Amino acid sequence: MIYALIGAVVMLVVLVGIGINQPRGTSIKTWCYGYLAIALVFDGLVILALVNQYAPLIETLLGLSAGAATGLAIHVTHHISEEEKGNGNPETKS
Repeated sequence: MIYALIGAVVMLVVLVGIGINQPRGTSIKTWCYGYLAIALVFDGLVILALVNQYAPLIETLLGLSAGAATGLAIHVTHHISEEEKGNGNPETKS
């Protein structure tokens, strides 16, 4: 369980570090490539952990998944908030 908790915290720190809703100190293109790199490394680690049945890594990856899901939820909540303020897509404004 401790590995899962550590994984969740690590993922949230990484996502906050690069910016959950906006890039921090980088272009949007670099920011998107950063997210892509994180996803690809994560996918590789999942395959490695499952093939080798390495329990501590599997538990850590479960935590990373939870952290990523929480980061996505924060990102989506930000967009919902923008929509409610009327700052969203001009096509949806009345």
